[in-house]
Amino acid sequence: MPTALVTGASGFTGRYMIDVLKKRGFTVAGLGSEPTNADETLACDLTDAAAVRAAVDKTQPDWVVHLAALAFVGHTDQEAFYRVNVFGTLNLLAALAEQKKAPQRILVASSANIYGTPGIEVINEDVCPAPVNHYACSKLAMEHMVATWFERLPIVMARPFNYTGPGQDERFLIPKIVGHFARNEATIELGNLDVSRDFSDVRDVVEAYARLLESDVRGERVNICSGRAIALREIISQMEDIAGYRIKVEVNPAFVRANEIPVLRGDNRRLQAATGFAPRQDLQQTLEDMLQAARAN
Repeated sequence: MPTALVTGASGFTGRYMIDVLKKRGFTVAGLGSEPTNADETLACDLTDAAAVRAAVDKTQPDWVVHLAALAFVGHTDQEAFYRVNVFGTLNLLAALAEQKKAPQRILVASSANIYGTPGIEVINEDVCPAPVNHYACSKLAMEHMVATWFERLPIVMARPFNYTGPGQDERFLIPKIVGHFARNEATIELGNLDVSRDFSDVRDVVEAYARLLESDVRGERVNICSGRAIALREIISQMEDIAGYRIKVEVNPAFVRANEIPVLRGDNRRLQAATGFAPRQDLQQTLEDMLQAARAN
């Protein structure tokens, strides 16, 4: 059986990615800080080059899905974005390049946050990046560094837009909203209600990753998105309909980010051309699944 290595295996996306790979017949090794649903889980700090090399030597992966990152935009340790997202990725690629049996496919997850506020309605991969926070800056720096390995390793770079689903941490916006409804809370504090985002379901995202790995795309950057933008107000309205009651929204200025990107909507035509994949999950169904999972917990 072929082997897949998933970094960030104990994270939100990692658990779904592992399931997709297992269904495709892979033995999955996960690098994670906690137990995972992988066939084998290895504790490994990506910023420790020797530990990364040892993990890669042990697993000898055919496919690699690099999801591990410091992803919470509001994280207070700004230097950590660069240590993990840039140098952690460098350690992984260096270890993979040293293998006698080179991996057949590598997917590196970047982020659509690198586009910043381009001032256009639909964002394709040719839009010039203009990041506005340290998370996005670190991801763009990572992309430039990864591009120097395109000639040596079979890499495809994914740029996911916002996505969510059952099990996502309530530090993130939609799980926070769903969690309030799951607990039947009367009020919720939010920031800017007028932002619009291109939201996907995590189950669509990991399927898109798998399709890219199965394709012959390499040395390219590919948006992962639904192609639709929905306003935060509309999400709250949908949740009110699903939960059967109205919630009072209080705007907390402390939650309004400087340099907030007002609208972020992606163009997924490159993904569709490369893989034939189009999003399958409806946002309302995603919200219903999230509410059910939150109430179960």
